[in-house]
Amino acid sequence: MEMDIEKILEHLPHRYPFLLVDRVTAIEKGKSIAGLKNVSINELYFQGHFPGKPIMPGVLILEAMAQISGILGFVSHDTKPTDGVIHYFAGSNRVRFKRPVVPGDQLILESDLIADKHGIWKFDCRASVNGEIACVAEIMTAERGA
Repeated sequence: MEMDIEKILEHLPHRYPFLLVDRVTAIEKGKSIAGLKNVSINELYFQGHFPGKPIMPGVLILEAMAQISGILGFVSHDTKPTDGVIHYFAGSNRVRFKRPVVPGDQLILESDLIADKHGIWKFDCRASVNGEIACVAEIMTAERGA
């Protein structure tokens, strides 16, 4: 199953300028998800991070991985933000940054569900560019009423 931007907007509460998933390329309900973020020089954060040497902030790479994981959570439980449910970014472990992400890159986002217990979700996430790992992390989200 793939998702275009209209379907993504149904499954995430985020909007411009904080929506960091452009397309979902594959979903296996209750297991895994893959998608992408096209990184453009038009992103506002590049004005200050860093002038003359634009690099996507690591925290935004983590947020992109959390957003794609949130989509997997919504799809896995057949819910949407309009149902009064939201997935909050609750934590991260084992975060490692391996390469910078720059304008023109296509950030491939992958997330595998590790656990879903009592509204706490744990995911094993990867972000890569051209097959090269940019970031890995274990991400937790908390499912709560909006």
